[in-house]
Amino acid sequence: QALLKETGGGLVQPGDSLTLSCEHSDHLFGAYFMGWFRQTPGKEREFVALIGWYSGNTYYGDSVKGRFTISRDNAKKSMYLQMTGLRQEDTAVYYCARIRYHSENPADYDTWGQGTQVTVSS
Repeated sequence: QALLKETGGGLVQPGDSLTLSCEHSDHLFGAYFMGWFRQTPGKEREFVALIGWYSGNTYYGDSVKGRFTISRDNAKKSMYLQMTGLRQEDTAVYYCARIRYHSENPADYDTWGQGTQVTVSS
């Protein structure tokens, strides 16, 4: 069983909203910062959002500030990414990942989900 699993991707139109979920399979979920990243072919993985152990600490990449909201439910061992005002440039494979401390550098993460495709197209 994968430690992290993303769901909720799909095909949407510009301006639409979509919520991604990331399920964490063991009881250590609350001990980790949880991050969302995205990647398109030929490009490096891009930081999207990060949430601390408790929902009060959230951080966002410049391209998604004001449009995306990260949240977590420690009781459900799940994290979410609510995406609004989607644009064609948001098209990517979205990954969730975990880390013990605040980092927006994907190279610092060693545990990733398999990814979920989000396509924004008219």
